[in-house]
Amino acid sequence: MAYSVAYSTFANVPPENGGPTGSETTSDISCDNVDSSMEKAIADLPVPPDAQMETATLLDLYSGCGAMSTGLCQGAPLSGLKLTTKWAVDMNEYACDSLKHNHPRTHVRTEKAENFLKLLQEWDKLCKEYDVRNSTCLPRISNDDEDDENGVNEPLSEGTFEVEKLVDICYGDPNKIETDGLWFKVRWKTYDSSHDTWEPLDGLRDSPECIKDFVESGYRESILPLPGHVDVICGGPPCQGVSGLNRNRNHKDPLADEKNKQILVFMQIVNYLRPKYVLMENVVDILKFADGFLGRYALSLLVAMRYQARLGIMVAGCYGLPQFRMRAFLWGAVPSVVLPKFPLPTHVATKRGQHVPTKFSQCLVACDETESKLLDKALFLKDAIDDLPEVENHQPKDVMAYKSRPNTDLQRYIRLNRKDTGDNSLGDSTPKEGQLFDHQPLELNKDDYQRVQHIPQKKGANFRDLKGVRVGKNKSVEFDPNIPRQYLSSGKPLVPDYAMTFVKGRSLKPFGRLWWDETVSTVVTRAEPHNQAILHPNQNRVLTVRENARLQGFPDYYRLFGPIKQKYIQVGNAVAVPVAQALGYSLGQAYQQGEFSGEQHPLFKLPGNFVPAAQATATRLHQGSPAGEVVEEE
Repeated sequence: MAYSVAYSTFANVPPENGGPTGSETTSDISCDNVDSSMEKAIADLPVPPDAQMETATLLDLYSGCGAMSTGLCQGAPLSGLKLTTKWAVDMNEYACDSLKHNHPRTHVRTEKAENFLKLLQEWDKLCKEYDVRNSTCLPRISNDDEDDENGVNEPLSEGTFEVEKLVDICYGDPNKIETDGLWFKVRWKTYDSSHDTWEPLDGLRDSPECIKDFVESGYRESILPLPGHVDVICGGPPCQGVSGLNRNRNHKDPLADEKNKQILVFMQIVNYLRPKYVLMENVVDILKFADGFLGRYALSLLVAMRYQARLGIMVAGCYGLPQFRMRAFLWGAVPSVVLPKFPLPTHVATKRGQHVPTKFSQCLVACDETESKLLDKALFLKDAIDDLPEVENHQPKDVMAYKSRPNTDLQRYIRLNRKDTGDNSLGDSTPKEGQLFDHQPLELNKDDYQRVQHIPQKKGANFRDLKGVRVGKNKSVEFDPNIPRQYLSSGKPLVPDYAMTFVKGRSLKPFGRLWWDETVSTVVTRAEPHNQAILHPNQNRVLTVRENARLQGFPDYYRLFGPIKQKYIQVGNAVAVPVAQALGYSLGQAYQQGEFSGEQHPLFKLPGNFVPAAQATATRLHQGSPAGEVVEEE
């Protein structure tokens, strides 16, 4: 391969004579270099009908509620690739429930990635053992005790149960007996599914027909991927060991921390299944912590597995969201295909509190000064959420009506139905439109709610506006000795001590209000206002789950499941959907180019009809009515 400093790219050597060898570096690629052959992408490109599209399968690892795969599968068809999320894996049962609801045709597994890898290996063995690729019918195995001389089954002895069929498979310890292994979920004759139990493979050797039937049907239905059967793997392996909240971070040996080993597990699954394309997402801290060790490690693993690789840092606000949110993305591609590029920004983004790692500054996906002047203007909080109904601190309904029409192109696009966003995850079924899901805030306790009621509804308001607080000469807060301390009805202080001491009294975040003409730094997984600005501009509550989901670019039809705190976690952990859509378009472009042709340019421009505003406008004109019809509440 040839190596380029720009976007840390390891790519195939150009086929022309005199091209660089794998040990040389290419020096003609700068961060603002754009493939001239992609200039045509500025114009609108027609989307081919499904029947004419090439198809590809996707495995979403560490899937969460499925935001990254949703975006990829929406963006890929715009460049001619019908991408389908065939499998998904995550440990969070509530996130898996959300993914199953929104992607009912996806095989969703709730388990550790390590166990999923073991399961894949055992599944491959079973498929080979039963020769499912060339299988006819396994001769029925009988024994002298099975039938009586009249051919009638003898009654089972008391305490004996008969297997009707196998309904699931896993690797691990489902019965909590501290022994990992291969297990099947058994449906027993004369019993319904509520009596299903997990049984070890060795305990089912007397039921070879049931095992064979399960393996054959599982192979036909592709319940699990086999090596060579997966086209794309995406995922965001967690790396809690690099978090600034982790006080015991191991700078000298990051991989000694178990919390950082999921990157290795992710790559082991990639190496086992050998997909054509890989896309890994992570927090930018993997490029900061320990001199970027984990980012370099992930890159080196791909290259060691003979994958081309390219590393980029993308900002969600650059793709049409009122959220800054900087994340690292790593592309991988086998040598026989084109390595995907990174899509240039479509919007100006307002910088909020995050910085590009110094040693990876060449990986920031950004426009040069000339191109920046052509970008769409930055979006703000108002552009995303000001059409949503007013709700109280206590809002128990997870389904309601809109009550008003959308005010902006972003709102019109987010309200589009599945068909108009290119989402085919529900197949031919059409859910009821006009319903608003998950527009619920985390209900604040009585004390916090009283505090929030005292926060002025104005730009920049926070706990510093509470009575008895003043700002000292060093810009840190202190109690005003001339004002008696104020107390709540519970007897607790109006101004809590933790707000006064947070970041040595210099932070503006505790009980901070957002404002309509602002952007947020990053949608987080928590909704407590104690150390972050998350209060609605003119309602006395925190942002709802749906408002956070809007800031992440989730379509309004995407429904979440689980306790409300779990819904916030799912949204906060997600990849911003418009970023995933842009990357999906890039994937489709690479897929359509077929074999490697020597192009090494790392960036490209998205088509004019890719921007959500353009899509919403086109859909509205085609339908003759606004997207997101208002439905009166019953």
